[in-house]
Amino acid sequence: MDRSDKPRVVLGVSGGIAAYKACELLRRLTESGHDVRVVPTGSALKFVGEPTWAALSGNPVTTGVWEDVHEVPHVRIGQEADLVVVAPATADTLARAAHGLADDLLTNTLLTARCPVVFAPAMHTEMWEHPATAENVATLRRRGAVVIEPAVGRLTGKDTGKGRLPDPGEIFEVCRRLLARGAAPGRDLAGRHVVVSAGGTREPLDPVRFLGNRSSGRQGYALARTAVARGARVTLVAANTSLPDPAGADVVPVGTAVQLREAVLKAAEDADAVVMAAAVADFRPARYAQGKIKKRDGQEPEPVALVRNPDVLAELAGLSAARPGQVVVGFAAETDDVLANGRAKLARKGCDLLVVNEVGEDRTFGAEENEAVVLGADGSETPVPHGPKEALADTVWDKVVHMLNAG
Repeated sequence: MDRSDKPRVVLGVSGGIAAYKACELLRRLTESGHDVRVVPTGSALKFVGEPTWAALSGNPVTTGVWEDVHEVPHVRIGQEADLVVVAPATADTLARAAHGLADDLLTNTLLTARCPVVFAPAMHTEMWEHPATAENVATLRRRGAVVIEPAVGRLTGKDTGKGRLPDPGEIFEVCRRLLARGAAPGRDLAGRHVVVSAGGTREPLDPVRFLGNRSSGRQGYALARTAVARGARVTLVAANTSLPDPAGADVVPVGTAVQLREAVLKAAEDADAVVMAAAVADFRPARYAQGKIKKRDGQEPEPVALVRNPDVLAELAGLSAARPGQVVVGFAAETDDVLANGRAKLARKGCDLLVVNEVGEDRTFGAEENEAVVLGADGSETPVPHGPKEALADTVWDKVVHMLNAG
């Protein structure tokens, strides 16, 4: 692929300790076929030097508007970009961007860009939570920028809290989704709060055993990532997954169906949409053995008595009646009579949409791709052919957005 044919990405780097992590984001962008121009601030170069950015990107690196003036870089770089991503975005960079300042090449680029713009903030918790930063973030989001929620974790020194740069691989996924949508509306979930459940619950039998299922959480995580890329505030209730946290999502880890119910109901109180992609166990052991259940020679094990778990999807659908406009989406994993069983479940649960797919040992669970049919309470059927789970996620959000706007 010629350089002229590659998607053009501007990677802005602010002067924070997390600047070194942008090297990994740059590597992912270049190795996936993007033409990347790195525009660091002067402070960023105190953390990672110009030769590193030039070597990794294969493009020249400039920071000031007075360099290569004949090429008018302060206008041209932003005009020609297909995407601008600033990672890390410090509190200072967010403030200058929000107020339209243009005192270096990066802020000039942000003013001239007419493509999607992504900010990945990284700073101490107190700086992220300061009212000034909150106002600046709200301003940028209102103007159409995607400002990813920072991660929670270890910060500089001994501090821990919200403000850590999200995993570079997850920032890359947000960028990839924005570029993949092209001319499609990229911010149609802006200002919306969505809740997504993912993974599979585990119901303890004894200290070492549990009843569970094969769900990996990949479809739920794809739903969370695509919602972030479309501008939503995302709460992800994750049951027993081993996947990295999607950049920008507030992740609530849970284990059992009862824990998932509590977390989802709490998050759904102010949600515009709830998508129940998690595989929630229908039953749990009636009795939890305090010690490991032993195998005894000559004796058959005692039968395991089961009790029903709460029906979280049906409960959400019932509560949504008191929350005007809230959209509830369920998932149905079926092994036979897929559409008939899906229609029956849709009617029984009372949700607005139901994503039904056929599953099995070698189908759907843990795979990178999926196929399904999205059933609507209005009788509609939308087939989604075999493809990436992000494609199914976008179809779900397309229908959710239509229902939210219609309501």
